Amino acid sequence: MLRSLFSGISGLRSHQTMMDVVANNIANVNTTGYKSSNVIFEDTLSQIVRSAGAPGAGVGGTNPAQIGLGVQVGTIQTNFLQGSAQTTNKPTDLLIQGDGFFVLKDGNEQVYTRAGAFNFDTEGFLVNNHGNYVQGFPAVNGVVDPYATPTNIRLQVGSTIASTPTTSIEIGGNITADNTNPLTFTPTAYDIRGAGHPLSTVLTYNGTDGYDVVITDTTDGTTGSGAVTFLPSGSPNLPATAQITLVDGSVVDIDLSGLTNYNGQASVSVKSSNGFAAGSLTQFQIAPNGTVIGIYSNDVKQNVGQIALANFNNPGGLEKLGDTTFRSSPNSGLAQIGVAGTGGRGVMNSGILEMSNVDLGMEFTNLIIAQRGFTANSRVITTSDEMLQDLVNIKR
Repeated sequence: MLRSLFSGISGLRSHQTMMDVVANNIANVNTTGYKSSNVIFEDTLSQIVRSAGAPGAGVGGTNPAQIGLGVQVGTIQTNFLQGSAQTTNKPTDLLIQGDGFFVLKDGNEQVYTRAGAFNFDTEGFLVNNHGNYVQGFPAVNGVVDPYATPTNIRLQVGSTIASTPTTSIEIGGNITADNTNPLTFTPTAYDIRGAGHPLSTVLTYNGTDGYDVVITDTTDGTTGSGAVTFLPSGSPNLPATAQITLVDGSVVDIDLSGLTNYNGQASVSVKSSNGFAAGSLTQFQIAPNGTVIGIYSNDVKQNVGQIALANFNNPGGLEKLGDTTFRSSPNSGLAQIGVAGTGGRGVMNSGILEMSNVDLGMEFTNLIIAQRGFTANSRVITTSDEMLQDLVNIKR
């Protein structure tokens, strides 16, 4: 009977632990990035009343007789299933679609989270609600090295991007085959200091198989020239170029190889230009691969950095730290840090948060199970106590 008392007590303790876990899950039903837990029970040591016997001469084998000594909590597992998505339209709110964790710097410790509610602080660093720095790979001249050591992601509003002189302008489209009228368009080239130079470009029919090109810098009257001729099929006869040297010595090549001379509608336009003026950061966006893209006042987009993600061989081995963060443990394995879209780390969605993955229906069912289990074990204790009382009363 004493064994039954202690078994009942172990059942009370275990079901109380289950109740604590369920209560914590329900409390965090609306916690961003929260991962629910569940309790796994296992029996404790079994006392051997009679050992198993092997078959002998004229005697069959016998099975062991054992009495269990109660229950214990085997483990409390973390459920890493994807939580539901909540749209916020805030660009620094990020959701990981798939596996992976955001990497945070908490003092000198590196921690991990699925909660992507981030903000920029007054110094331009991307942080979470507790001021932990979001880790990533900074860009140098727009190029990100995903194999570098992760560091704090920083985006300074008002930062500038240096001008780039124009060296090449590409012209494309179609010149109607029977067109003999001059064609004029004005692309803008930028000199070494970022000053814009509108280039009045006039294509004049040469009377045979193409057009002569005259380029005039409308800011100072500097001129350049070139030509484009066409094969009988209407495709350009290469090379087809024009060139002008700006007053500061910058040479601008105009590529005309994208022009054609077919029948049909005319559509001549500037296809690309590799130069731009200096600009300041006005806004940003975050791509699905975690790249933070700065948008500047000169309409140039440049990579500022890329947010890092981590994954683990055994995410279930991570330790919960509170604040919806995790720490690596000897059984989780080392953090494998990289970028979204690689190594099974999932992709990011901006303007969306991952909510708690708590299933209220399941938790309320577990609540009933825990309550009934606790009640049943308390009844075992009561019954054992009554039997002991009957034993004591034998003496009377």
